[in-house]
Amino acid sequence: MRAVQVTEFGGPEVLEVADVPAPTPTGDQLLIRVDRAGVNYADTHQTENSYLAEQSVPFIPGSEVVGRTEDGRRVVAVCGTGGYAEYALASPRTVFDVPDGVSDAAALALIVQGTTAWHLLRTSARMSTGESVLVVSAAGGVGSLAVQLARLWGAGRVIGTASSPDKRELAVRLGADVAIDGSPEGLAERIVEANNGNRVDIVLEMTGGAVLDAALVSLASFGRLVTYGSASRTPGTDVPPSSLMTGSRALIGFWLMDCVRKPPMMSEAMADLFALVLSGDLKPQLGGDYPLSEAVTAHQDLRSRVTVGKLVLDPSR
Repeated sequence: MRAVQVTEFGGPEVLEVADVPAPTPTGDQLLIRVDRAGVNYADTHQTENSYLAEQSVPFIPGSEVVGRTEDGRRVVAVCGTGGYAEYALASPRTVFDVPDGVSDAAALALIVQGTTAWHLLRTSARMSTGESVLVVSAAGGVGSLAVQLARLWGAGRVIGTASSPDKRELAVRLGADVAIDGSPEGLAERIVEANNGNRVDIVLEMTGGAVLDAALVSLASFGRLVTYGSASRTPGTDVPPSSLMTGSRALIGFWLMDCVRKPPMMSEAMADLFALVLSGDLKPQLGGDYPLSEAVTAHQDLRSRVTVGKLVLDPSR
């Protein structure tokens, strides 16, 4: 089968299309003929072995696929690795039937990025009605969904950050009250100004480094900052416990794999997200449909921050 394989760690250039044996299910694994594979920012960390879970070469990247099982079910699945291929394997515990009316791209937007946004707000931040929410990278895969969910669930004020005017306009169209420049310089002041002179109750942050530092400064008393990535690939300033005690603030880490290991946490989120898409209340954004042969370009575009929403790969091309 055709697949994208990584034989040495590095940047997007290490993604190479190759002919490899199709995977063989063991135990209760399901074999899925892949119609589309999702691209996540975590994939760019996997290729350079800087992800939370250590990787070994050779491997096929890609943690999510949508396609057909051997008995004809249309499903979306978390597969861990192996998604950038014509066939992939997944555990039944992480496979969900896709309802009619939900597109392949929308299903892929929900399975990792949607469930992340859902749990960031519901499980980690425990958002209450009326609270202010800052979504960093509000036009991205997780951010574009988190903005909509925060608005749907009664946030008092939703603020997005984004790197360009077009992305900020998208964040506002999706439900943000205001969107601001996300560059680190002066960010804390812009956040407070965007929240009518007040610090924010909740921050969803995946950049790390100076952006995390600025967001923490802008956090209100009893506020919660949930960090779920490090797109800048730079560490933030060490956060002494005493700096959190003043203001009774919380700095919380989130990794979706901890939810994947507890299937009810995924099934509850997916059922809710599917229902919201079918009702028209949640609108996943398709940011690019790339041939499998252009996986390098997809990673380059993602890392250079020129994309919005969900990126997918088509293994038939």
